[in-house]
Amino acid sequence: MSTEQPRPGPGDEPGSGPDRSASELPKAPPPSEPPGDRYGGNPYGGAGGAADPLAGMPPLASLGRRLLARIIDSLIVGIPVSLLTLPFMGEYEFDSGGGGYGQQAVVLLVYFVYEALMLSARGQTVGKMVMRVRVAMLDDGAVPRGNPAWTRAAVYALPQLVPCIGFLFWLLNVLSCTWDRPYRQCLHDKAARTVVVSAV
Repeated sequence: MSTEQPRPGPGDEPGSGPDRSASELPKAPPPSEPPGDRYGGNPYGGAGGAADPLAGMPPLASLGRRLLARIIDSLIVGIPVSLLTLPFMGEYEFDSGGGGYGQQAVVLLVYFVYEALMLSARGQTVGKMVMRVRVAMLDDGAVPRGNPAWTRAAVYALPQLVPCIGFLFWLLNVLSCTWDRPYRQCLHDKAARTVVVSAV
């Protein structure tokens, strides 16, 4: 009986048998990262994989809260200013529209200054504080101090000083956030590069 061991055949290299250790086995490549936002999706509707300026920011404010904030601010400014200017408008014939326009112009100018100062100071008007929303810079979420605040307030309020055309622009402005994506910006937001988010 022969005592010679069988020679290893092709591919029968040392360590390739059943007793080969697990550390010597080839490792599978790591799974590739799925496309899209690594943080669980883009809540603002942006394109998958694109860097979102509001990553880590509070969610966008609802349109209902934004509308109620505007109504509150309009009442806060409109009622007292109208009452204060009423005695000075008595000499006009309101049927001709002259006195009504003058009063409206004063209200709009006061509202413009009110909103610009409040947003520049803290990113909120009184109405926005009540409804717990705030205006933030789109790039970094900061308070829109200085020029952005004044630009935003001007684009919202001042076009209404132009009869007829100003109202149509204002209407387009306030409605534009209902179809704008991904940040629900009105035209005054786009002009100032701001966005309205929930205040937390």
